[in-house]
Amino acid sequence: MSEDKQSGSLIPGWDEFVDKLRALPEVVVGKLPERVRDDPQVRQELARKMQSAMVFSLFDSLAGDPDYPFFRPGNGFIFNFGQPNADTVYRLAKVRADGVYRLRGKQGAMRIAIIAQRGPFPCEPGGNVTAEQPGASLDHHDINALNVDEDGWFDVILSQTRPEGYTGDWWEMRPDTNKLWFRGVNADWTNRDIATPSIERLDIAPGGRPRPSVDYLKEQLHWLGEAVTFYSGVEMAHIENMRKEGFLNEKLTYYDTTEVVGLEGQFYFETAYELADDEALVVEATVPSVCEYWSVMLTDEVFETTDWHNNHSCLNDTQAHVDTDGKVRFVISKHDPGVPNWLDTAGHPSGQFQGRWFRSEGATLPTAKKVKLDEVRGLMPPDTPTVSPEQRDTILRERRKWLQQHRLW
Repeated sequence: MSEDKQSGSLIPGWDEFVDKLRALPEVVVGKLPERVRDDPQVRQELARKMQSAMVFSLFDSLAGDPDYPFFRPGNGFIFNFGQPNADTVYRLAKVRADGVYRLRGKQGAMRIAIIAQRGPFPCEPGGNVTAEQPGASLDHHDINALNVDEDGWFDVILSQTRPEGYTGDWWEMRPDTNKLWFRGVNADWTNRDIATPSIERLDIAPGGRPRPSVDYLKEQLHWLGEAVTFYSGVEMAHIENMRKEGFLNEKLTYYDTTEVVGLEGQFYFETAYELADDEALVVEATVPSVCEYWSVMLTDEVFETTDWHNNHSCLNDTQAHVDTDGKVRFVISKHDPGVPNWLDTAGHPSGQFQGRWFRSEGATLPTAKKVKLDEVRGLMPPDTPTVSPEQRDTILRERRKWLQQHRLW
């Protein structure tokens, strides 16, 4: 067997990739807040996040050919990093900015079905390697706004200029785009009528895909290590920064994600939480008069969304109980207070609460109050329903059933 003359490796780039994995724990643990850095539980949860980042990055390495793209799985319940929304299906496809692409599929009946154009991330060729965040989206395209045929199927061209003589739906490709990021929000977990975008490049030689070159495969392996490192540490300072600015428990703040990864028209509100076993955080929000979608969820210290498949740790506008005064009251705690809008910390004594209003009017920041668990009922309206342990178990089993039957990507 011959070795690569420059690296001495049987497979060029492999040793470099392994070395980056070997150095990963020191790099990422160093991003943890000092108050939890030595916590063995948090460290192992960070190791889980690193595994998620690794598999997510492998998908991009193995399926990231912009000449023969497809919408591969994004982050979510399995690849849980960067705080994925519980109601959202994420998928992404690599593209070339000078390419001409055709996207087709069933439009479906999702509340939100948007494809964002994104530029290179810090872990990709052309990205800002010193940046801690991916950067803003370059454009957003609404699948629900496209024309469809009698069977509900859309057909749209994406390119820098409209093809000559083409009169169908067309999206303009931004010159710095290198990927498309699909978000499909399904607030009704029983809905199976979801958007199914496919993608193909039109301006390449006809026929099948040629055998990938040695240089292409080496390049994919090189950037794989960069991607695992970046995604393992993404947003690690977010919760700690909130705490330092005083946004802990009873003080909420607005979070503008349009310069990071967020959707246009989305209003985020959030706070860090830290609660003893006998404490609860009661968050009171006024639902905007106009709002296409809203939800709330919890996040742990390594910026994983708290396990919503197996815990009552997120709610959306089809699930939450809204009181007769138009307000919705959430209770964040370790133990079940027996109210409809309980958000289960799943044993995490600290983390983050976050909610979002999408395309809303008159959105305001909620208020919050930390209390003893046995004081929660007194803060609820008198007609607030009581949820028994048996009822909660039934709710959890139904949630788990629908989520397992739901499309993950």
